[in-house]
Amino acid sequence: MVIIVLNLIDIFVEMKGNSFGSIFRITTFGESHGKALGVIIDGCPAGLEIDENFINHELARRRPGQSAIVTQRKEPDQVQILSGVFNNVSIGTPISLLIENKNQKSKDYSHISEKFRPSHADYTYQEKYGLRDYRGGGRSSARETVARVAAGAIAKLLLKQIGIEITAYVCQVGHLTWEGELSLDNIKEIEKNPVRCPDPNLAVEMETLIKEIKKQGDTVGGVIKCTINNVPVGLGEPVFDKLHADLGKAMLSINACKGFEYGSGFEGTKMRGSEHNDQFTIKEGSVSTGTNHSGGIQGGISNGMPINFKVAFKPVATIMRDQESIDEQHQKTIVSGKGRHDPCVVPRAVPIVEAMAALVLADHYFRNKTSKI
Repeated sequence: MVIIVLNLIDIFVEMKGNSFGSIFRITTFGESHGKALGVIIDGCPAGLEIDENFINHELARRRPGQSAIVTQRKEPDQVQILSGVFNNVSIGTPISLLIENKNQKSKDYSHISEKFRPSHADYTYQEKYGLRDYRGGGRSSARETVARVAAGAIAKLLLKQIGIEITAYVCQVGHLTWEGELSLDNIKEIEKNPVRCPDPNLAVEMETLIKEIKKQGDTVGGVIKCTINNVPVGLGEPVFDKLHADLGKAMLSINACKGFEYGSGFEGTKMRGSEHNDQFTIKEGSVSTGTNHSGGIQGGISNGMPINFKVAFKPVATIMRDQESIDEQHQKTIVSGKGRHDPCVVPRAVPIVEAMAALVLADHYFRNKTSKI
């Protein structure tokens, strides 16, 4: 009997990596077509006012079915606060948030129960765990990010107390790129169009492009830029837990993310040191830099300047076309595109990027507080 148990332990592999953060730490759970998804937040201090309407507002920004250029799955995505909050205030115990699935159509995925979709997690999950939930990809689905956005809303409420502001937006869809700078006026435009681009005219072009590609049964990728203002000096650890390294890990953990760069990024490789160095100056009694090629982070630690980074997203892997693939017996087969999917992920990924950034900043804020006597 003991030998059998040991053999079973050798056969079955547990899915790890469901938690994120060190002090302000989250653990998400649930699958795309399960009963619900949720998150447990550990490390939120007592006394924070929890605005349930704000959490639902953030979820609505990520919600499927919000426009013609995203998946038409209809989910209300209303949060249920199960623990850690009393009279709308955090009490210092783990906060548990639940979001029910209401509009699963699992039969849309029956045709891939024994087939692997190209560029999806189907094959790798099957090989690693010996089984998989083919209904919408199960845990590999971007549906999992609804829990991250809920937790990110709590992190945003925390960061608001110290004045940190996070703004993400779409700066590129396919070949269409916006290279302008954020201002008080164009920030207001971001949530006024379904693409979430600060330039309303370019947003129309982007929307048209997404619709055209959707008609062709295809998908398109894009880029999201994020700016974080009013970050205090000192967040981040100097070696393995650099602030930009944790931001990079957070962004690269988002479904369909293929690239992360901060500050000058790859463009900085074309510059000389004399051009790239951010020279210090004193402005209104505070330390500042004349330029911000460092992206607000030096030596892995925030320097007080705005943090800015870009996140690249690939075209969604599910296309409404037949594709060659293999099945579980490793025989050649054809996979047909069915179901409800985003033709372009970036419009709905904007609040996900903000949420993950907020989780990183909140965690490092509390880590920094414990680093001083």
